[in-house]
Amino acid sequence: MAKDGGFELPITQSLLGDCLGLSAVHVNRVLQDLRGAGLLAVNRANFRLLQQEKLEQVAGVDGTYLHQTGPLAGIAIGFSCKDIDPKD
Repeated sequence: MAKDGGFELPITQSLLGDCLGLSAVHVNRVLQDLRGAGLLAVNRANFRLLQQEKLEQVAGVDGTYLHQTGPLAGIAIGFSCKDIDPKD
């Protein structure tokens, strides 16, 4: 996370949708909803989380998720957005 909840993400909504398994239309609508709720500000590739705690609550973030123990702890899915060719 960058300073003041801001970060740069130079990606199109279409490519973001491909990475998330969502349509570009859905990504656009969700971003509009988040902006409308005052949770997120977006200016081209610059994103800023305006109310991070509320955004985490809306998203259902479980703060203990990254601190799991047991036989499946540390297993990651081998997929990266780098695997997607933006020309496809």
